[in-house]
Amino acid sequence: MQVTTDEQGSVGIVRVGESRLMYPLLADFATVVTELIGKGRRNILIDLTPVTYVDSATIGCFMDLYRQVHAAGGQLKLSGVQKRVQTMLTMTGAQNFIELHGDEPTALQSFGA
Repeated sequence: MQVTTDEQGSVGIVRVGESRLMYPLLADFATVVTELIGKGRRNILIDLTPVTYVDSATIGCFMDLYRQVHAAGGQLKLSGVQKRVQTMLTMTGAQNFIELHGDEPTALQSFGA
């Protein structure tokens, strides 16, 4: 799976480099985010700019990661959310828990970074 991490202030950034984020890739993806939480990162931004498709397992993964980050006292946000992905998040109600932002700079500002 193509995924990179970066840090900006107090925010750990996870950039997904795949166009489709689905079940076979989720273990690697979740491990990257979980490792950031384990290293003390409380605010996590997942940049989904190239992602045009997610499945229901991905939504479940996002919600599990949200719970982990929230339990650690932080916030999980998504940026670069494409229309089709936004529709999936909205249909499942995930956007009620996880903030969605059009681009990374806007999302980073929302953290106060």
